[in-house]
Amino acid sequence: MDDAETYYDDHDEAEWERLTATLHGRLEWEGTVERLESGLPESGRVLDVGGGAGRYAVWLADRGHDVTLVDPSEGQRELAREKVSERGLGDGVTVESGDVRDLDFGDGAFDATCCLGGPLSHVLDADERAAAARELRRVTAPGGPVFVSVMGRLNWLVLYLVSGTEHLTRAAELAETGDYDRAFVDRLDYDSLFTETHFFRADEFEALLAEAGLDVDRLVGLEGLASVLSAGPLGETAEELSDRQREGVRALVDGLRDDRTVADMSAHMLAICRA
Repeated sequence: MDDAETYYDDHDEAEWERLTATLHGRLEWEGTVERLESGLPESGRVLDVGGGAGRYAVWLADRGHDVTLVDPSEGQRELAREKVSERGLGDGVTVESGDVRDLDFGDGAFDATCCLGGPLSHVLDADERAAAARELRRVTAPGGPVFVSVMGRLNWLVLYLVSGTEHLTRAAELAETGDYDRAFVDRLDYDSLFTETHFFRADEFEALLAEAGLDVDRLVGLEGLASVLSAGPLGETAEELSDRQREGVRALVDGLRDDRTVADMSAHMLAICRA
């Protein structure tokens, strides 16, 4: 099992493609940008924390925002610079090395802050997650919007059940802690293809942000009930759906995104906050 930085160095192009290559990824993307469109100021400085290959940074810059993307992965940063340059957005995006736990910016430096796709989920230590959440609030101007998404625990457990993996032998342990780390994988005697991750429950996620001083408006389930379409036979079936069937899935997901129970079950849950 690689650490997060190494994992994302090795999966740079895959991370760029992740939000458009499958129905599951597109649901995460569409649910996120819909909330960004309604919650961001019309212009200003936006920090994209853990912005990876730059998919959201490109979207933000294309709409006139002055974007700073920070990410610890050199491979992700290099690809982000390429994608920004290809689209002629170099004047609108700055790409820097950075870690959500210790952001090298002044207090209130940004009009809005995004931390999307799950960077907080790769912070294994609870105290460090708390520090990271405080950093997201600190660098955002008072009253500015903060958008944070993490990976959901219940969805991960449901995927264990439908795929029948060896993880089932210790699913109850993961259900309690949410920590998919080296120690957990070693107890499974399993060669993981993913990286260390803390999977969240909704109440835990909301409490983390509130304790950091963020005013949480609501939680949104990005993939919602369609979260089970991410992998295995169900994932393959999803890619074979007709256009009409896909629209049916989208309508179901859109209609229930703001349901808290659905958010707790989602592969990614998005918190919409104010600093």
